[in-house]
Amino acid sequence: MLHWLSGSGITFQELSGSLGDLGTFLPLVVALAATIGLDLGTTLLFTGLYNVASGFGFRIPMCVQPMKTIAAVALAAPGLTLPEALSAGLFVSGTMLLLGLAGLMDSFNAAVPSSIVRGIQLAVGLSLAKKTKTGATPTSGLKHLSEEARVRATDKKASKFEKVKVEKCGSTMWSEVPELAKLLREGTTKWEDLNLDDVDIRMKFAGLFHRGKRTPQRFMMRLKLPNGEINAAQLRYAASIISKYGEDGCADITTRANLQLRGVKLEDADGIIEGLIQHDMGSFQSGMDSVRNLTGSPIAGLDPHELFDTRPVLREMNKVLFNGGRGNEEFANLPRKINVCISPTRDDFPHTQINDLGFEAVRDPASGQLLFNVVVGGYFSIKRNIMSVPLGVAVTEDQLIPFTLALLRVFRDHGPRGDRQKTRLIWLIEQLGFEAFSNLVAETMGPGTQLAPAMHVAYDEPWERRDLLGVHAQKQQGLNWVGVSVPSGRLQAEDLEEFARVAEQYGDGTARLTPEENILFVNVPDASLPAMLAEPIFAKFKVNPGNLERGLVSCTGSQFCGFGLIETKQRAMAVVSKLEASLHLPRPVRIHWTGCPNSCGQAQVADIGLMGGPAKLDGKAVEGVKIFLGGKIGENPELAAEIEAGVPCHEDYLLPKLQQLLVEHFGATPLEAAA
Repeated sequence: MLHWLSGSGITFQELSGSLGDLGTFLPLVVALAATIGLDLGTTLLFTGLYNVASGFGFRIPMCVQPMKTIAAVALAAPGLTLPEALSAGLFVSGTMLLLGLAGLMDSFNAAVPSSIVRGIQLAVGLSLAKKTKTGATPTSGLKHLSEEARVRATDKKASKFEKVKVEKCGSTMWSEVPELAKLLREGTTKWEDLNLDDVDIRMKFAGLFHRGKRTPQRFMMRLKLPNGEINAAQLRYAASIISKYGEDGCADITTRANLQLRGVKLEDADGIIEGLIQHDMGSFQSGMDSVRNLTGSPIAGLDPHELFDTRPVLREMNKVLFNGGRGNEEFANLPRKINVCISPTRDDFPHTQINDLGFEAVRDPASGQLLFNVVVGGYFSIKRNIMSVPLGVAVTEDQLIPFTLALLRVFRDHGPRGDRQKTRLIWLIEQLGFEAFSNLVAETMGPGTQLAPAMHVAYDEPWERRDLLGVHAQKQQGLNWVGVSVPSGRLQAEDLEEFARVAEQYGDGTARLTPEENILFVNVPDASLPAMLAEPIFAKFKVNPGNLERGLVSCTGSQFCGFGLIETKQRAMAVVSKLEASLHLPRPVRIHWTGCPNSCGQAQVADIGLMGGPAKLDGKAVEGVKIFLGGKIGENPELAAEIEAGVPCHEDYLLPKLQQLLVEHFGATPLEAAA
């Protein structure tokens, strides 16, 4: 060792500095790469330049330099923790010491001129850096994750979606989609040149869902409408988007009181996105692993029975989470999607029982203080269907947003990222335990944060969930909301235009969408009701529909969705029409259609739920359904039970089954005029 030092003219101090770089500089490079999103090429370029500079400046033996570069390549690979990075640096340092003690340094220096080594280092760095995009390098989805979460996201058992996000975060689509739209219009880029992971996965982070299986090169665009609020200008803008797409262009009201626009072309996306923001809407983070549309009461601010107006806090929460429609990277890479809602009445209009995070407003009988009991974990999937359960804590109005942000950070940094069927919020809570989870959320909210215990309130009388359709007096004297049925939630451009006109002409220019896929016109004066109800549009969309139509909900189905096993929307409307023509129903019955076990149509909360599945008819495979019975919503909710599977959708088989259920369980009686 001393012979090598004296022969090379390198001091022990210089050697120590060189070896120290391996244990300190390389972990720093890793930290920068993970924290600010440097890609491997840029990291290696930075390392190569540093190596050349240090080699010239400190006369460090150049044989050390390629080892640094090799170590940098290894350490820049995603998934290494800081201890692992330090260990790798120390390993290289130890290797170099052994080489020095063995006298091999002299041989290397004699065989390879230092100028060649320097050139190789710089060339490798430059060549890798050139593989990245000019201007800005892609940002890894690891950027905002904790060290622990990065390990899970890059584990060999991580899902394909995690690997896609690690390679490039979906948030990159917020800038790339407008760029690609322009390139497609100019002809500079062709559809065939696009990255498939971008098209089929990452663009969902921008609210664009490619429907390649049903409508190739067309997208569904999902919006953000907190609390289901929408105004006339927004309705008209939505109409203008879909109007130019012909038969492919339509809109659907969703079970999250939101709008989905269909038929969208990627080359139009930049203009659409900017127009959405100008109209105080957005589409970013409406899909994939982020927070879905925030829901509350459709009659918030109008309801004489509400404990709390959900609109202001949900507007503010929407702004914080999604940065005014332009996207918020901090919450763009959760382990899985998460549904959040606030319920201000005993009706539970936003369905807290099937949200990942629900806040239920209650008033402390002793003090009169308004609190929000926290419930967690409700969701439907192929493998598990579960109602939300109490977390055991309550928050104040001022804590609603801080609690939500803290919970999202805990979920992001501690949640599982393996099997996609086991990555929803409840899996993390069950893993940690309810008390430990709530303590972790409180700790994340800030030092000294105290969460109140859940508030139990006993009521003298049961509360029947109210029907929002029809004409209802608001708490503002002389004003009304008018609930209108939109069968299966399907709308055309001209329908949106008419809704905008009606909202302006008879109300205050605003409307509300509901989780039952309907629309409410609000602040309608008593004197305007007769003229409004006489409008031709309400012959198509009824103010007082039949007792089956008023409870009809349907997912998209196979017409547009690649997961759909059956066509739902048109079939749902046709079946309800025939049932109402053949039966008298003494009360509303909620029939929900969902095309697959993902249950976007929420079959498990329906009085009668129909879920797409396999069936056989005359020995041949046909579209069929599983039938669920007995779901309850509002106070004391229950999930429906599956009572039969493999029922063919053909009307000769399905209609008699439904008629029998309606007669036996819901008091229906045949109409004498029925065919």
